[in-house]
This record gives sequence, C-alpha cells and structure tokens, in this order.
Amino acid sequence: MMRFKDFWVKKTLVGLGLGQFLSLLITSTGFSSSELAKKGINVPTSQSFLNYVLLAIVYGGIMLYRRKPLKAKWYYYVLLGIVDVEANFLVVKAYQYTSITSVMLLDCWSIPCVMLLTWLFLKTKYRFAKITGVVVCVAGLVMVVFSDVHAGDRAGGSKPSVGDALVIAGATLYAVSNVSEEFLVKNADRVELMSMLGLFGAFVSAIQMSILERHELKSIHWSSGAVLPFVGFSVAMFLFYSFVPVLLKANGSTMLNLSLLTSDMWAVLIRIFAYHEKVDWMYFVAFAGVCVGLVIYSGGEEEDQRRADVADENAERSKHFDEEAGPVGRGTGAGTSKSGDSSRHETVTGSSTEREVADSKSVGKYVQGRKS
Repeated sequence: MMRFKDFWVKKTLVGLGLGQFLSLLITSTGFSSSELAKKGINVPTSQSFLNYVLLAIVYGGIMLYRRKPLKAKWYYYVLLGIVDVEANFLVVKAYQYTSITSVMLLDCWSIPCVMLLTWLFLKTKYRFAKITGVVVCVAGLVMVVFSDVHAGDRAGGSKPSVGDALVIAGATLYAVSNVSEEFLVKNADRVELMSMLGLFGAFVSAIQMSILERHELKSIHWSSGAVLPFVGFSVAMFLFYSFVPVLLKANGSTMLNLSLLTSDMWAVLIRIFAYHEKVDWMYFVAFAGVCVGLVIYSGGEEEDQRRADVADENAERSKHFDEEAGPVGRGTGAGTSKSGDSSRHETVTGSSTEREVADSKSVGKYVQGRKS
C-alpha cells in the first residue's frame, strides 16, 4: 500500500523538480523556434547542430582531461546520434504538414513506447500505481487537446496524414533514444554519453544540413533578431541534454517523458502573463491532472524501491543466517567423528586388556602345571 510520506522523500521531490525544469527548457526551445518561424527561418537540423557542437566541446574537453577509455562501444553512440538527430528533425518537420493538436496528441505515443522498451530490454517492472500515474498524465493532456481552445485547429495542416506519420515516427525514435540514454548512463558514464552524443550528433547533423538545408542557410539574413533565438535555442537544448541523464539515472525514461507533458501547459502560462492572452479553463484542469499523475507515478516508484530494499535486506539476512548455521553443522560432525575415534580407542584398549588377562591366565596355568 502506498503511503503519503512516500511522496515527500528526497528522490521524489528532486525528480519532480528536475522534470519541470526540463519541461520549461523545452518550452523555451518552442518559443525560440516560433520566433525563427515568424522570420521565415526553417532549419531544424541547423538549430540542433549548435547544441551538439556545444556538447562535444564541453563534455569532450572533460573526456580529454580524464584520459579514460570508453566504457561502452563507440558504435553504440553512432547509432544513438543518428536516432536522436532524426527524432528532432521529424517532429519539427511535422509542424509543416499537420496541426499543433495532432502533434501534441500523437507525441504521447513515446510514453507507451518507452514503457514497452524498458520492460523488454531494461527489465523495468510497472506496478499498478505507476500505470495509474501514466494514465492520469495522458488523460490530462488529452483534455487539452479536445478542449474548446483548439476547436479551430482540429482541421489544420496541409497534409495531415503525412504530418501525423512524421510525429509517430519521431515519437518512436524519441523513445528509442531515451531508453538507450537511460541504459548508457546507468552502465557507462554521463560525461562520456554527452560527449559522444555531441560528437556523432554534430557529425550526422552536418551531413544532413549540407544535403537538405544549405539553400535555406544561404538565404537567411543574419540579424540580431535571427541570431538571438538561434543562440537561445542552442543554450536551452544544451542545458536540457545536460540534465536529462541525471533524471534518467534517478527516475527513468518514463518519468522524463511524463514530465515533458507539462511543457504545453507552461507555454500557456507564459502566453497568459507575457502576452496577456486568454485561454480556456480546461488548460488549468489539465495542468493539475498531469501534476497529480506525476506525483502518483513517483509515489509508485518509491513503493517499488522500498519493496526492493526489503527484499535485499531479507536476502542478506538469510545469507547471514546460512553463514552462521554452516560452522555449527561442521562442528557437530567433527564432534561425532571424535566420539567415534574415542569409541574405537576404548574398544582397542578394552581388547588389549582382555588379551593381557588371557595371557596372565595362560601363564598361571603353565606355572601350576610345572609345579605339579
């Protein structure tokens, strides 16, 4: 049974706080992308390229200073770099073909994908409390999608089927990337992961830029209005990528994807206070629902950790008992062996005495016969 105090442990609070910090970073990247789109700049791969370069420079420098060999095979990071770059590209590209509503709804596809992949490859077990938290989070977001706020957006998009397919493909790749990062950060090293992801991500992005975006890059008028959103997007993405492994190692990739569901709600709050826009009340209900789902999921995680700790304690206690019981059995056996030796000694001694008595009797009879 999940207890109320399980919610207020350090691991839960850090996970919730860090998850919302990452969600705010994603929100800021969305606003930066919007500013670039308003200026007619549509180069999603180039935006991600600067982030990968920063990762390679900062964490690669730390790797060179350490001078330690890689803990994971280098080709794992090559595959991860390809998956991560294409996931970012597909989801951003989908906005050209389908509506924001469809992207928001279909992007949730990454959550069941992450749960399935972690269950298959990382052997993660999801109990009822965790599943309940996931359902509440997704229900909160779906509530926004079908609210009146997006009533005029449901038919948007020039090619909805193409855009929806791109979102589903991108969400699936996000799931693969997140689960791979969770595995690598738990079995390798965070600095190694970030430096290798930055190196190969920058390499893949550079190739893709030269093929798909070189004409767009030439046509951009690089003013302060274009440079600042570009730099802001890169810095936010660098911070996001830097802190993601921390949350993955502590709370797992499912917690990460659930936390990012609140990014749309944070965007609404920013529009309310920064741009003084009016939004539907359903947004606030949905935001509360997602927060409640995150708390339920985190509480379920603490319950699982407590059960695991109890199981480990019982196993250790049983091992300790076996170690104590072992020498007693060996001592008893040794005692039995000694008793047997004593018995054999007594038997031998008794036999010797009997032989001496018999010999004495024989000598006595011989002496008597000589006298007679």
